[in-house]
Amino acid sequence: MKYQRIQDLRIDSDLSQKQLGEILHISQRSYSHYETGSRGIPVEMLIRLADYYDTTIDYLVGRTDNKEPIKPLKAAKQ
Repeated sequence: MKYQRIQDLRIDSDLSQKQLGEILHISQRSYSHYETGSRGIPVEMLIRLADYYDTTIDYLVGRTDNKEPIKPLKAAKQ
């Protein structure tokens, strides 16, 4: 499974695979494997990517087209 969205988000952020790998504390090669789908992305890494891009894991893996994370109800009322 190719993870097109993580590639698109990286490119939109003007980051190289090497730069994002450094941010995530992984090698460029490992990150490249995630983008191309030659390796599955561990849940912990999906969480880190979603946090970095302020989006959801569901968006990253293509389960939704809604890029915005759901805000807690308490925050929405303020």
